[in-house]
Amino acid sequence: MPLAMAALPLYVHLPKFYGDHLGVPLAALGVLLLALRLADGVLDPLLGAWSDRARSRKRLIALAVPLLAIGMTALFAPQVEGGAALLAWLGGALAVVYLAFSLATINHNAWGAELSFDAVERTRITAVREGLALVGVVIASVAPALMGGEGGEVRGLPRFAFAYALFLFVCAAITLGAAPVAPRSPDLRRFRFADMAAPLAEPTFRRLLAAFMANGIASAIPATLVLFYIADVLRAEARQGLFLALYFIAGAAGMPLWVKLSAQIGKVRAWGVAMVVAIAAFVWAAFLGAGDTTAFAVVCVLSGLALGGDLALPPSLLADVIGRDGRLHSTGTFFGLWTLATKLNLALAAGIALPLLGYLGYAPGARDPGAVHALALVYAAVPCVLKLGAVGLLYLFAQHFREPR
Repeated sequence: MPLAMAALPLYVHLPKFYGDHLGVPLAALGVLLLALRLADGVLDPLLGAWSDRARSRKRLIALAVPLLAIGMTALFAPQVEGGAALLAWLGGALAVVYLAFSLATINHNAWGAELSFDAVERTRITAVREGLALVGVVIASVAPALMGGEGGEVRGLPRFAFAYALFLFVCAAITLGAAPVAPRSPDLRRFRFADMAAPLAEPTFRRLLAAFMANGIASAIPATLVLFYIADVLRAEARQGLFLALYFIAGAAGMPLWVKLSAQIGKVRAWGVAMVVAIAAFVWAAFLGAGDTTAFAVVCVLSGLALGGDLALPPSLLADVIGRDGRLHSTGTFFGLWTLATKLNLALAAGIALPLLGYLGYAPGARDPGAVHALALVYAAVPCVLKLGAVGLLYLFAQHFREPR
């Protein structure tokens, strides 16, 4: 939960908090955020390969937790004033947060993959983890505004950061103290930079990663555009919190369904079903207009149910790929590349969707029917086409991978 709770403020609230509230110049803020996010992405494979050589994933997570707590608190409660000083503070705090977040996330995911060699149990592990992550996202989406009272998110974010630090320590204590230690042997080979990309030499992993990225970009485009869609297509900006809550709650509620289905028909087929359900439910958003809030609520619930499959099944399949020869090796390295791919999905989604909307004549606040229709198509139709491509890539993966039972 706290790992998911940290991600939302970093990507959604941080630019507005420093740009609007603290007065940091947007151009400088944008350059700094871009540089740090690029460095963060490059760091993931390095951390993954390095963590495989550590004796305990628990210790690495324990190392990351206080750094993440301190970094988040410093990030939203800066102790300096002025543009240059704030930029330096932001750069230092965000670098600590990114490092701690990546170190904890990679080792937490790898630890989960190493906990069991049973294919069905792996899916249950990932489903519980991703379900709790969705709960964390819902909490983070509403807590800053609630904590801020009349001051809104501007006052709520520093309070949220302090509460977050306490919550992080509580959750980490439960996980590190009560969760079982995964059976593993550290990689004792001398580290080489080439080790970071070693999983890409395996065709099975490349095929799975291709399907994951195509599907991830398809999911990230609506995430990038949803607030624009609600405001300018549905004209229901006041209900954006309700729509997001319906989507994420449905995703968490649907997790047990995908665990049961994958046990019956296999993970690959179940993930394919989830993609098809998402396409069938979400494509209708391209045809909605002002006031169609009930119809969009139904779309949110149905596509949210499909989200559970997208979250629970790919990491479980990755664990199967890593352990296909009966042993788990370089788990952190695989998940380092997987985490990098997840971040690239968000970057590529923005790089595809936003320029395309500009080319089609859309700008925020548009009321021109052509521009609004273009927004609806890019928001809903383009992701469905990409998801169809992901289904095809998943089929190619299935032709070369025998799923364990």
